[in-house]
Amino acid sequence: MRLLSRVVHPIRELVFQAGAIGADTPRGRRFGRFGENSIICFPTNTLYNEHYIHVGSGTMIGPHCTLSAGMMPGQICITDPVVSIGDRCLIGKGSAVVGHFSITIGNDVWTGHNVYITDQNHGYEDVTRPIGTQSMPEKPVTIGDGSWIGYGSVVLPGASIGDHVVIGANSVVTGDIPSYSVAVGSPAKVIRRYVDGEWRSV
Repeated sequence: MRLLSRVVHPIRELVFQAGAIGADTPRGRRFGRFGENSIICFPTNTLYNEHYIHVGSGTMIGPHCTLSAGMMPGQICITDPVVSIGDRCLIGKGSAVVGHFSITIGNDVWTGHNVYITDQNHGYEDVTRPIGTQSMPEKPVTIGDGSWIGYGSVVLPGASIGDHVVIGANSVVTGDIPSYSVAVGSPAKVIRRYVDGEWRSV
């Protein structure tokens, strides 16, 4: 087993390196923009319609992530880009950025693992149809520069997160979160804000 491990682990690392997506890889060249020194780690989960997705420079998207534009591969979208991720971002392992209309993530945004960000949700008003077949109008999502989105959080359509915001773990963001604040819960509510040079509880 010791001898086998000497073979298996280097091969595993080689596969991860070869499977990663960068600006100069064939898959990376499919993107609308893919900045220098950025990487999408291997393995990916769902990844399609890359030409509607822009990734800045120095950004890392972790393994097992979903990154998509539109409802299905090959769809013609009405906006371009649909998903925009800024410079020096870190999208945690197992996270998903699922755009249909407009998701804009600023520079230096980091997320924990298993974060879900989307600009579309399912409707439920028509009781004669399964909820899974109903959709609601897309609402743009924005996340400002330097923000942190905690583990397991969900950012839903219409959410607007300002600059330098902390979203606590397992929070659900549905509306506006002002810059320089801390928000937690479901739905996320502001509990601290930076005012007049100091952090204050709300």
